[in-house]
Amino acid sequence: MNMNAAWQDFNDADAQNNFDLIPKGTIAPVRMMIKPGGIDDHSRGWTGGYATRAKESDAVYLNCEFVVTAGEFARRKIWSLIGLYSPKGPEWANMGRAFIRAILNSARGLSDKDASPRAIEARRIRGFVDLDGIEFLAKIDVEKDANGDPKNVIKFAITPDMKEYQGFQPSVSPATMHQQTAPGFQPGTAAFQPPVSQQAATGFQPATSFQPPASAQQAATAANGWRPPAQQAAPVQGQNGGAMLARPTWAQ
Repeated sequence: MNMNAAWQDFNDADAQNNFDLIPKGTIAPVRMMIKPGGIDDHSRGWTGGYATRAKESDAVYLNCEFVVTAGEFARRKIWSLIGLYSPKGPEWANMGRAFIRAILNSARGLSDKDASPRAIEARRIRGFVDLDGIEFLAKIDVEKDANGDPKNVIKFAITPDMKEYQGFQPSVSPATMHQQTAPGFQPGTAAFQPPVSQQAATGFQPATSFQPPASAQQAATAANGWRPPAQQAAPVQGQNGGAMLARPTWAQ
């Protein structure tokens, strides 16, 4: 078609996508990105201009976009807020901190009950920059927007303590991982396999299919589902002389 007429004749334009809502309770891997709002408060640890202040109040939040990375709803986008401060009281901020803790547990393969030095360090971030681009397993919900229309939201992260986490392999980018959490960490490939019931209902095909090399160990344990042995690495000397774990053992 003559490009000069492209903005006059729309008969050959693509049909508008009319996505239905993702069903409430769907479990899916997502990548979270933060739209900067330009608000900083170093006394609270808000740096990098990531926080946003609401126009109608003094509430402050992270304006987040979540992109589904695999499964039936891959590439779908969901928008949600993570509360940082509300003039009405601490409840909203406490909910936001709980959600971020769960995101870190999910993204870094940590049990919520894990209080080891490694887990404690993995739940620390340099700033919101470490959350921009983080990938984790999420439970998708439905709520009403300001106009009363239904919309998808994400306010709950699935962690290794939950049965739905089985089959999810965390993938952490060194660019977004706390530099002192796991020096030398080599990210894997995120490949989420939902529960069998959900796979049957949606015809889900995993993003990757791991084929281990033939070996006596594989043959001996094929009936139980072979897994490669977890690789352990020697501790790495930190900048201040402290020993730090070189590689998380997600697959143990």
